[in-house]
Amino acid sequence: MKFSELGLSKALLKAVERNGYEEATPIQAETIPLVLAGKDVIGQAQTGTGKTAAFSLPILETIDRDDPNIQALVISPTRELAIQTQEQMYQLGKEERAKVQVVYGGADIRRQINSLKSHPQILVGTPGRLLDHMNRRTVKLDHVKTLVLDEADEMLNMGFLDDIEAIIKAMPVERQTLLFSATMPPEIKRVGVQFMQDPQHVKIKAKELTTDLIDQYYIRAKDYEKFDVMTRMLDVQAPDLSIIFTRTKRRVDEITRGLEARGYNAAGIHGDLTQKRRMQILNQFKHSQLDILVATDVAARGIDVADVTHVFNYDIPQDPDSYVHRVGRTGRAGHHGVSLTFVTPNEMDYLREIEKLTKVRMLPLKPPSAEEAFTGQLSNAESTVKELVEKTDTEKYEKVASKLLDQYEAVDLVAALLNDLTKDDSTQVPVKITPERPLPKRKGGHGGSRNYRGGHGGGHGRGGNNRRYGKSNDNHRRYGSNKDHRDHGGNRDRNKNNGGGKHGFTIRKKD
Repeated sequence: MKFSELGLSKALLKAVERNGYEEATPIQAETIPLVLAGKDVIGQAQTGTGKTAAFSLPILETIDRDDPNIQALVISPTRELAIQTQEQMYQLGKEERAKVQVVYGGADIRRQINSLKSHPQILVGTPGRLLDHMNRRTVKLDHVKTLVLDEADEMLNMGFLDDIEAIIKAMPVERQTLLFSATMPPEIKRVGVQFMQDPQHVKIKAKELTTDLIDQYYIRAKDYEKFDVMTRMLDVQAPDLSIIFTRTKRRVDEITRGLEARGYNAAGIHGDLTQKRRMQILNQFKHSQLDILVATDVAARGIDVADVTHVFNYDIPQDPDSYVHRVGRTGRAGHHGVSLTFVTPNEMDYLREIEKLTKVRMLPLKPPSAEEAFTGQLSNAESTVKELVEKTDTEKYEKVASKLLDQYEAVDLVAALLNDLTKDDSTQVPVKITPERPLPKRKGGHGGSRNYRGGHGGGHGRGGNNRRYGKSNDNHRRYGSNKDHRDHGGNRDRNKNNGGGKHGFTIRKKD
């Protein structure tokens, strides 16, 4: 459906076009008319479905620019999501000069108080910081006409339910309430019953939960095998941008340290990091200064990077809806994406539950061998050398190059360069990931259905941490990660002939 069919003003349609939107997504097409009609709405929508625009556009359509009071409030579970929502609403409201302000914890509250003196009509904030401002009387909600509860299930998981109820009770009873959530646990439904008037339900159909642009695979591996297998997959695939999801903060730290030790350009985020550090890492990832982001589900909420090519589920999520959230980070904006989930033998029932929800049968993969991973590294190193030669002013180095050629065979010089761009056997850089308690056995489950036994050890990483090659001075990226050399699917052209099948993977045959 075209945005022009949704009853929006010319100014907003111009903003929609300027921001690169073409056709409305299902959640937008169903939600916008209901919100414009003044209805309360409960939307069950996953990340990446366009829900921010679904509530932003009708809010921007109806606010009174001459009224200095806060007329719309959006509550977000995390600072990152709040900031992203404010930025998107600001961009969409530029034409009509809507004032949109964001408040969140971990930032200077005095600066926020000064910004609030400009009388924003739309306020976006996290629950705790909103309550702080309310207690200081720097935020008054008695003129709010529209309330949005975004990612309500995450706010519930983070223990914000009491805070949200306190905030809602400070608002006029006569208002419009919009609630968006990926899942609908009983507590969220109770919020809808208690604080909403005859809400209209909008739910994205299961067939729309994951896109055909995402190839979804799984690898059966024991917990201690996962890290080595994953690094081999990284070597074979050499993805442009990857997100690795894991279940705990400790694992984020351990996996990140392990990847860095093996020469990968990685960083991790979780709730224990300072706000400044989290924003720094996210900005580096968004600007392709990092190859790999390791994250917990909560910390990754609000990440919107169109060029993520691979999602690795290091730990399979306990909730099938969380899987949809995770894989929704890739396959965006018409690009191709790959999702790979590690499954221990006793977690196969969780995998089947995910397949039931998404109506997609994941394909099993055979882990690449150490030799295949090394072949992938050499392929990437070869492309790196070609790029280096093409962009190097060789005349500047001709004298020293000739001297070296007099002392060494050309093959030996090139081999030394390739050695510096690849990594030694992983047994020389051992990485230990602390075992986590396995997920509880699903009731009525049947356990694993295949008898594959994965290998242990081996694997090769990318160029070492202290190599001269493989890093630039400003952002420590390896050579050969030039983002201008992608094919249509988001993967580099040089990976197409690595062997083993589609995307360089080997599809396991049925037992």
